[in-house]
This record gives sequence, structure tokens and C-alpha cells, in this order.
Amino acid sequence: MAPSAQAVAERRPAYLTELAQGTERFHEPRRTDCPWCGAARLRTRLRTTDLFQGKPGTFVVDQCRSCGHSFQNPCLTPEGLDFYYRDFYDGLNGGSVESLFDVKSSGGRYRSSARALAAHLEPESWLDVGTSHGHFPAVAKEVLPYTAFDGLDMGESVEEGRRAGRIEEAHRGRLVDLAPGLEGRYDAMSMFHYLEHSLDPRQELKAAHRVLRPGGHLMIEVPDPESRFSSLLGKWWLPYFQPQHLHFITLGNLRTELRALGYTVVAVDRREPHQPVDLTAAYMMLASQLLPDEDAPWRTKAPTALKRGVRKAVMLASLPGAVACWLVDQLISPLVRRSRFSNAYRVIARRDPDA
Repeated sequence: MAPSAQAVAERRPAYLTELAQGTERFHEPRRTDCPWCGAARLRTRLRTTDLFQGKPGTFVVDQCRSCGHSFQNPCLTPEGLDFYYRDFYDGLNGGSVESLFDVKSSGGRYRSSARALAAHLEPESWLDVGTSHGHFPAVAKEVLPYTAFDGLDMGESVEEGRRAGRIEEAHRGRLVDLAPGLEGRYDAMSMFHYLEHSLDPRQELKAAHRVLRPGGHLMIEVPDPESRFSSLLGKWWLPYFQPQHLHFITLGNLRTELRALGYTVVAVDRREPHQPVDLTAAYMMLASQLLPDEDAPWRTKAPTALKRGVRKAVMLASLPGAVACWLVDQLISPLVRRSRFSNAYRVIARRDPDA
């Protein structure tokens, strides 16, 4: 559901005041070395704008020629992240985004993930990091009815998940900050498409190690930067998701890091985590760039009635193409899952006993 014109107008003065100071201040200084391995052998992998909200700014993803790690460079500051996240997962567009991750839309994928970890243990307590409204725990309870599920997230959505009964406890904040108070509390943790949003994935993995009990399991699902769709579709590849995705970790790098931090990798899967949306999302992003701007508080003024009408007409005209792309995505999904076009991977790692 689109936000009301009144809600947009109420937010416009604050946004325009911020934008009057420029967007450069939202970025850290550009790095000349890789944040993963330290090598000074970088190449530009991607240069794009905000293709999702249309907020002002340009974003670059660099790749290390030595270890293959890709990262946003220059990276957004915490202030920049607050600006570009605002009114996406909550606020103006919160209801629309929540529907993309609810049980109806993602229930099958959530059950598959829960069963993947349940094959290794039946946990007493599980912390879902980056839980948003707690839709994954709500579905996972069907697979593990005797497991207590808690959620952790930075936004108000985690509190809504607790109030709705999807999680038992809501931890609001950053995992790296809350870890000391949660030390040794859980024997299962999940990070579904979470690490790519973090400023420092290594610190997140260390924090998870602290929160897990010895022998506990951590399940991670992230976009696969080695997917061939990433080079085929370029900036129209959905998992690039600029400016929100900050790090793109290769499977090899993640496995090596987990071992170094005191985990044993017990399962890897590039098939089940694949989400068959690559062509559909690329088509929709491209189509949206051809439309007149929608009403948004970061734009200086609301669109005219004529522009609103043209936008609606073009959107309706684009729907058959979107449906066709969706059908192709579904038809080729079984083949894509078994190829290097798969767009995500899963790792399950066991926390080793303390030395």
C-alpha cells in the first residue's frame, strides 16, 4: 500500500533539510585496501544509484583482486545507514516491505531453513538475528515446536514481533553491543541475509560465538557474490541492493573465517537458499527507472496529477512483462539451483568447545 500524500508531505521538510547539507557526509573515506585481507589490489565492480527508494547518492562496490571480497567503497557511516534505511523497513513503506517476508510469501523457504538446522540438533533456545517482524521464528516453530525462539533487530519491528507472539523475547540493538549480556545463552542462532548489512561481518561472527553455547550451531544465509547472475545482470542484480548491502562474502572466505574464530563448518548448501527472483527483480528495477518519479519526501515537490496518472498507466502496462519474467524464474529455478547462477548460499557451523 502506497503511503498517503499527507504522510509524505509531513516528512518532506526534515528530509530536505538533511539533503541541503549534501550526501558526501554519509560516507566514510574511500579505502585503498581490502577490509577482509588488507591487500591493496582493488577494482570497481559496480557503480549505481539507489534503485529502490530513489534517494540521492551514488554508490560503488569494489572487489579485491587478491581474496575476492567485495564491499561498498566508500562505505556508509552509521548516520548514512540511518538515512538510507529510514522509511524502508518501517515508517512510510514498512507495511509493504513486511508483506515480502511474511509467512504467506516466504513460509516454504523458512521451513526449509529450519529443517536444515534441525538435522543437526533440536535446540532448546534459538536467537534469530535480524529477525525484523519475527516471521521466520513463527514458521520455524512448526518444525521445532519445543524450541524457544527469540529475535534481535535494531528497529521497532522486533518489538512488534514479540507483541504478535512470533518471538518470546525481543532484543533491540546491535548484536555486537548486546552480546555481553547474552553470553552463552543460546544453542542455535540464525543470520538470514544479515551479514551483508553489517559494518563489520567479522565482529558479528565473533559476537555470535560469544552468544552461542559450546556445541551450539550458527546458520548463515547470504547472497552469493560468485553467482553468474551478478555479472550477467550488473546493477540490476537484486542482491547488490545498494546502498544497504555493505559486504559480499565469498563462500571460501566465510568458511576460512569461521574456522579461525572457533567454529566447525558442518554443512554448506548453494541450492535450497536460492530465491528465484533474479529476472523478475531486474525487470521491475529497470521498469521503475522509466517511470515518472513517485511522491517521496526526499524529492523537492510532489508529482503533478498528470505524472501520477502516467506512472500508474506505465506500471499497469509493465505487469505482463513482470509476470513473464516471474514464470521464467520459476521454470529455470531447478536448473539454476544446481549451477553457479544460484544467488545465495547457506553455511551451518558448530561452535567448538572452549579451549
